[in-house]
Amino acid sequence: MEIIRTISWMSQVAREAHAKERVVGLVPTMGALHEGHFSLIRAAKAECSPVVVSIFVNPKQFGPSEDFQKYPRAFEADRAALENLGVDYLFAPTPAEMYPRGFRTTVTVEGLSEKLEGRSRPGHFQGVTTIVLKLLGIVQPNRAYFGRKDAQQARIIRQMASDLNLTTQIVVRPILREPDGLALSSRNVYLNADQRRAATALYRSLEAVRQKIIAGERSADPLLAALRRVIDSEPGVVLDYAEIVDAETLEPVVSVRGECLILLAAKLGKTRLIDNALIEENNGAFRVTL
Repeated sequence: MEIIRTISWMSQVAREAHAKERVVGLVPTMGALHEGHFSLIRAAKAECSPVVVSIFVNPKQFGPSEDFQKYPRAFEADRAALENLGVDYLFAPTPAEMYPRGFRTTVTVEGLSEKLEGRSRPGHFQGVTTIVLKLLGIVQPNRAYFGRKDAQQARIIRQMASDLNLTTQIVVRPILREPDGLALSSRNVYLNADQRRAATALYRSLEAVRQKIIAGERSADPLLAALRRVIDSEPGVVLDYAEIVDAETLEPVVSVRGECLILLAAKLGKTRLIDNALIEENNGAFRVTL
C-alpha cells in the first residue's frame, strides 16, 4: 500500500489508473476505522481496482463547540488495518494541503442540508459536501462508497453528484451494528461503560417503531411516540431530534408510504450519536431495515 500525502501525486496516480481503463474505487473516511469502514472497503475491493481510502479529519464540518480537536485519531492502527485489507492507496493529506491559504469556495446542497443534522449543526453539511467534492475531483473514482448510518449525508451527496453531473457512482452500503444493536461509529469510543449500555436505547427505539409498523401502524405520530418512550426510559440519553421523513425530500411525513427514513440523534454526556432505519413499501407490504 502506498501512502500519498499530496493532491498532485494522488491526481497523477488516478490519471494513470484511468489511462489503463481500471475501475477506481474511493472510500472517504476521517480515520479511527472500524468494521463499518472495513465493510465499505471490502465492497470497493470486490468491484474496483485500485481502491483508494482517504483519511482526513475535515475541520470544515465541525462547529466551533464540537469535538474536532478530540476526534479520535489512530493513524498507525488505521494504516496497519488498511494494509491487511489489501488497500492500494491511502490518501492522507494535511489540512493545509486540502485548504491552502486563500481557499474561498464552499458547496451547499440547498433544501436538504438545513434539516435534521443541519439544523442541529449549522454549516456541517457545507463542510461535508465541500470536502467530498474535492476528494471526488482529486481521485476521480468510478465509484465512491458511503455508509447508510449517515443517511442524510448520503442523500445530500447523491444530490450533489446528480446536480453537478459528476461521473462517480455513489454507492451507499448498509449500517453495521454491534451484537446489541448499537451502530458502529468512531465516536463510540467516547462512551463510558454506563453510557455504552444506555446507548442501545437508540437501536431499541428504532426496533420499537419497526414492531409497530409490522403490527400495522402507519401514522407517524404514534410511531414517533413509541420511539420517544424507549429513549425516555434511559435517563442518560437526551434526544436531540427524531423524525420520520421522505427518503428523497427529507420532509416529515404524516404517514409512512413509499420509501421513508426514521432519523434520530441523541446525546449521552458530551457524546452525540445518530442512527436511522429505512422503511420500504412494495405493493402495500412494508419492510423496515435497521
